[in-house]
Amino acid sequence: MSFGRRLGWRETAYAVLTCLIGEDALVTAAFTQNETGNDTRNRAGCAGTKPGSQHWSPRPLLPLQTGLSAPASARRRWLVDGEEFRRYVYTMTTYSMSGTLHSDWEHWFLNGLHNKLQSRGYRFVEQPDLEPDTDVRLVLNFVDPKSPRPFRRKAQATYVVTVAVSDEPVVDVLRAGYPILVRALSNLLIYVIRQADRFDTYFVTLEQGYYKVPYEPGQDDAYFERIFERLEPLATSNLIIDNEFHPDLPEELWEGDEITAQVSEAAKKIEAMNLWPAPFPIQDILPPEDFRHVKRLYGIGGLSYGNLSARKDGRRFWMSASGVNKANLRKIGEDILLIKNFDAERKLMELSVPPHVQPRRVSVDAIEHWMIYSEHPSVGAIVHIHAWMDGVPSTQINYPCGTIELAKAVADLVRQADDPSRAIIGLKNHGLTITGPDLEDIFERIEGRIIPQVPMS
Repeated sequence: MSFGRRLGWRETAYAVLTCLIGEDALVTAAFTQNETGNDTRNRAGCAGTKPGSQHWSPRPLLPLQTGLSAPASARRRWLVDGEEFRRYVYTMTTYSMSGTLHSDWEHWFLNGLHNKLQSRGYRFVEQPDLEPDTDVRLVLNFVDPKSPRPFRRKAQATYVVTVAVSDEPVVDVLRAGYPILVRALSNLLIYVIRQADRFDTYFVTLEQGYYKVPYEPGQDDAYFERIFERLEPLATSNLIIDNEFHPDLPEELWEGDEITAQVSEAAKKIEAMNLWPAPFPIQDILPPEDFRHVKRLYGIGGLSYGNLSARKDGRRFWMSASGVNKANLRKIGEDILLIKNFDAERKLMELSVPPHVQPRRVSVDAIEHWMIYSEHPSVGAIVHIHAWMDGVPSTQINYPCGTIELAKAVADLVRQADDPSRAIIGLKNHGLTITGPDLEDIFERIEGRIIPQVPMS
C-alpha cells in the first residue's frame, strides 16, 4: 500500500532545481532506455551513440533473453540488489536555447558551443514546444545577471545551464554568481566576467563551489572542448530522485530506535565540526511563483548539503531527509527516513513511514547509499560531507547528485578500496563519501584530517 504520491527531489541539492538537479535544468537532449535481466553484483559500464550515426531514433530495451544485439559502445550494465540491468541506449541527443543574446561575445560563445555540440552528435531544437515528443535534456539559458529570467523546465530530467556575462568587476565570484544560479532555476551557471581585452569563465555549482575554465587567444576549439567536457555529464545523466512512501513502518519504530538516535547524534557532531553548510534559503531569493514551481517539480523546500545514513538490517537503512536542519534530526518520516527498496524499473526509492506523518523526501544521494549497502554487508554507516581530505581516490567526472552515474562511480571506488567497509572516496568538485562499520568509526578516522574547502577544477 502506498500514498499513491511520488515526490521528486533537488542539483542535481539539489537543487533548487537537480543535484536543481535534482533539485533543475539545461540545453536539451533526447534519451531512451529500458532495463531488464537477472544477477547479483553492482557494476558500471558505458553508454554511447551508435558509431557512424549522429541522429539515432531511440529504441526500447528488450529482455536479455531475446538476444537483441547492440554495439559495445551502446551497452550499459550494472547490478542492483541482486538484479542485473543491461541497457542498450541509443541516443539522439538534443539541446535548445532560451533567453536573449545581449552582445557580440554571447553570439560568439553560442556559435562556438553550437559547433562543438553538433560535432559530437547533438541536435539543436529551435522550438521544443513544437516537437512535443522530443526529450529536451539540455537547455542553455542566456540571462542578464542583474535580472536573470528562469527557464521553467517541464520535466525533472531537463538540465538547465545558465550563461550570464558581466562587464563589471567581480570581487567574490561565488557571492555574486550563486544568487544568479538560484534565481535562474539552474543546475549550473557559466559566469563570464569581461574586461577590456580579456574574459574569465567560471562554472558555479549548486554545491556552492566554483572553478575557472581557461581561455587562450586563438585556441577557440580547445576552450569549447573544455566547456563541452563539463556540460556532457549533465546531458547524459539519469536521475533517481523520486520517492514512494509506504505507511507500513512498524509502530515500534514510529519514534525511532537506537540507530536513529546514533544518526541524530552523529549529525550534531558534524554540525559541531562546522561541516553542514547552512541550508540555502531559496525561498528568500526566488519569487513566490518560482519557489512554488520548484516545490511542485522536485518536492523540496530548501537547499541543504550533506547527508548520513546507518544500516537497520540486511536490506534497510535509515537516512537523513533532504532540505532539513541536519543538526536537529528528530522526527521519523520527516527528518530521518527508512529506505527499504530501490525500484529500478520505475527509478524510485521506496520508503517506510509512519501512517500519521507528512513525509519529506529522503536525501538525493539515497541511490548511492543503496548501492554501497547492497554490495557490502560489512558497511554499517555512510557519511557524505562537502569537505575534503588529502590523498583520497576520487571520481573523475563531475556527475550531478542523485544520478545513477555518480552512484556507480562512487560504488566502483568503494569496491576497489582495500577495505570497502572503511573507504574514503572523493567526489570531484563536490565532497567526500565515507563508509564505516558504524558512525563512531567514521568519526575516529576523519578527526583532524578534514579540509573544509573542496578543491575545484
